[in-house]
Amino acid sequence: MIDIRQLLVGFWVLWPVCSTAQSLDMPASAIVSLRTTDIASSYSFPIAPWDTDHIDLDTRDGDVTQQVWRISNADLTTLQIYAPLRQQLANDGFDVIFECRTDVCGGFDFRYNVDLKNNPDMQVDLNDFRYLAAEKAGETIVIFVSKTKASGFVQIIHIGANEALINPTITVANPTALIDTSIPSALQTAGHVVLTGLSFESGSSNLATAGADSLAELAAFLVANPYYQIAIVGHTDSSGSLQANIDLSRARAQAVVDTLINDYGVDSSQLEAAGMGYMSPLVSNLTAEGRDKNRRVEAVLTSIGED
Repeated sequence: MIDIRQLLVGFWVLWPVCSTAQSLDMPASAIVSLRTTDIASSYSFPIAPWDTDHIDLDTRDGDVTQQVWRISNADLTTLQIYAPLRQQLANDGFDVIFECRTDVCGGFDFRYNVDLKNNPDMQVDLNDFRYLAAEKAGETIVIFVSKTKASGFVQIIHIGANEALINPTITVANPTALIDTSIPSALQTAGHVVLTGLSFESGSSNLATAGADSLAELAAFLVANPYYQIAIVGHTDSSGSLQANIDLSRARAQAVVDTLINDYGVDSSQLEAAGMGYMSPLVSNLTAEGRDKNRRVEAVLTSIGED
């Protein structure tokens, strides 16, 4: 069983798994913002970086305990938070399954294939995060580290073997009553949302629907939440060369950014534009319907700053 001590100073997180107390020390300024335990459950996690249009996941069964820690120390880098945790796991006999950082992981495509808790408990800067999955004798640990301007954030997932088979009674609520399709909800749960109702002239970045409801809704959310950072990301179908599509998708994203700033009063510091070309399709480009669906602009939540 893992018994990780003296990583930094101060707090430690206790994992009540099997008969031995398990602990991960955290900095003295760390506080637990969320803890959950699911008995006889499962957890899926990446074991390779994002690769064009897919990612390899592994699933482990057992008791799944998750904790999110907030570290109030602006001077600690993600590496300074991550490295001691990794070293102590190695010292305790854990073998690394996979680890990566930011772009090597695959950026936002990788992050949104990691099952993390929602904001404001777990906050992720898509330009600065680190990931680790490790295992030892029936235990699996997944660690995700990121930070904002003022705080570090660590989510630790522990999957341990469950000795008893538990068959819970599941009550399914009315699904339509649980669905919130608003842009703020999508950003804070999935981390990204397609901006509907936008149209561009063929092969052009001229935005023909600057008054789309989705832009008004996104703008209202950003004005009300001035510390949210959003990337506007353009996507195309697979017609034409990759570079031409990347340039076009970024130009379309920039047109949306300009509209949000000039027409809706969103602060420019909250927005950035990016273009993916045809590298991140939603569906196959082999049909007209698929190509139409893949031509889109998304809003991606990149981080939440702090006042």
